[in-house]
Amino acid sequence: MQVAALDNACLHWREDGDPNGFPVVFANSLGTDLRVWDKVVPLMPEGLRLIRFDKRGHGLSSCPQGPYTLADLSRDAEGLLDSLGISSCIFVGLSIGGMIGQSLVARRPDLVRALVLSNTAAKMGEAAMWQNRIDAVRADGIAALANPILERWFSPAFRETNELQAWCHMLTRTPAQGYIGCCAAIAGTDLSDASADLRLPVLAICGSEDLASPPEIVRGTASLIPGARYSEIAGVGHLPCVEAPEQFATLIGNFIKETLHG
Repeated sequence: MQVAALDNACLHWREDGDPNGFPVVFANSLGTDLRVWDKVVPLMPEGLRLIRFDKRGHGLSSCPQGPYTLADLSRDAEGLLDSLGISSCIFVGLSIGGMIGQSLVARRPDLVRALVLSNTAAKMGEAAMWQNRIDAVRADGIAALANPILERWFSPAFRETNELQAWCHMLTRTPAQGYIGCCAAIAGTDLSDASADLRLPVLAICGSEDLASPPEIVRGTASLIPGARYSEIAGVGHLPCVEAPEQFATLIGNFIKETLHG
């Protein structure tokens, strides 16, 4: 088990692939841990250094007292990259992980050569909606919200599979303090102006059945960034890396090859 001790958090991280390859860094969504990428990592092109981490308050990382800001989360990612000696990477961010990626590029453009924004946006929902969720978790725990969250995460077909229960367990075992802290970070964030100033290769991906970050907001964020491309995977929801790993890996694999060798 590998843990990076940063100034304000300890992040659990994992490395696969070629330790001497170009780094590709994966940041997971709210209520998941680095296992959300399990199906994608084996499908990635050879010769890449594949790094995943649990953001603060999730998985095996520490859970500092919240609330958190997106600046806190992007500083964590920056600190992890610095601790691993990574001076340039391709950053793949899912949902809040994509918001972390946008913020990281705005803070440290030298660290990110290209950005994949999966099922995310410059602004995700309204502050009042997130406050309602925070209040509900404080009152009754994450388990009370599990069913509606899973409906927003996954397509109807996937929700009929035996795998759904494992994702429910991952969600409900997320520390409430970490989940609430990250909800607060999303609630307080609008990256529209900062993301419109980004100047690097960007691929935005969405699932057609995503109810958490619908295609229109993912497409809208892509339209803010000069030269960004948008791809939609039919029939899947908020976690296409889980529901359609082959299509997802092909999209980002081709993007990485073009970025590095095109």
